[in-house]
Amino acid sequence: VGFGSAPYVPQFEEAFAAYVGTKYAVAVNSCGTGLDIVMKALDMQPGDEVITTPITYIATTHAILAAGGRPVFADVGEGTFNIDPEDVERKMSPRTRAILPVHNNGLSVDMDALLDVANRHPHPKFGPVPVFGDAARACGAGYKGTKVGKLGAANIFSFQTSKNMTTLGEGGMITTDDEALARRARRLRSFGWEAGELVEPGFNYRMTGVQAAVGLVQLRRLDEMNARRRERAQRLTRLLREAAPEIITPFEPEGYYHIYYGYTVMVPKEWAGQKRDRLLQLLAAEYKVGTVVMNPPVTVYPMLQRLGYRPEDTPRAKEHGERLFCLPMHPLLTHQDLEYIAAAVGDAFSR
Repeated sequence: VGFGSAPYVPQFEEAFAAYVGTKYAVAVNSCGTGLDIVMKALDMQPGDEVITTPITYIATTHAILAAGGRPVFADVGEGTFNIDPEDVERKMSPRTRAILPVHNNGLSVDMDALLDVANRHPHPKFGPVPVFGDAARACGAGYKGTKVGKLGAANIFSFQTSKNMTTLGEGGMITTDDEALARRARRLRSFGWEAGELVEPGFNYRMTGVQAAVGLVQLRRLDEMNARRRERAQRLTRLLREAAPEIITPFEPEGYYHIYYGYTVMVPKEWAGQKRDRLLQLLAAEYKVGTVVMNPPVTVYPMLQRLGYRPEDTPRAKEHGERLFCLPMHPLLTHQDLEYIAAAVGDAFSR
């Protein structure tokens, strides 16, 4: 077995590429490091920009900053929590090197619209702007007859312990049809080595063989686990519409296949902020129903505010971030569990 190619890793990469429909898949030790690789492969210069979403985990933004780029935040669409292609188009400039959307909480972004924007606003030197999908939360999701991971210059997945499929706590995968990008990703994940030559500075971002072996088993069960998750999400939606009709339940556009990594709901506008937070505290303290706000806009963090960003820059993301929260969702939740969750939300809401 060659350096950087542990047992089972090539088999896992081949199986995952076949699953999403790409030519190449490159296994890494996390989605975060996969994002680092893809952003570093842009070889960004001072002033280069990457358009991304504020409704995400901070790792997406960190990858842009660490590669020397400047994040430019586009707002989200109404109720999808995904980046709005119309606002992406407004934010395009001759400095735009890439678009980095997030397939948020199990729902694909509108890849056709983003690719159209990218092609109509080429970079003056590099041509059509690449669209890289952060697919950390969308393993197995679908979009207009394709799997998330197929469309775009590359997509980056997470197998962290809470995700829809896992590889012993951490792990990730980059999928692409670009041979040059796949080759460079393999170099960068293994200290910069390629075919026995040290080509450039790289890192130890490798997946272990044991993780890959687990991934092969998890991948075989992914569609089954996602189907169970979808069935439970759809049942919870029906129950919530009866028990707490004021709660806005998840949205699945026609032609999309939502896999509900997060079952994301919203309180009414007048409940934004403190009243939403009080509801979540009540659910935890008196009903033992855990929730998570996943995610407020990253521009609420002082680190980004020191760089000049403000939540007000993306008003819909700011408003959604003050209203959204995720209820428990897992393939092994029972019907009784779901009925209890819905009843607890309805009772807490009425109080």
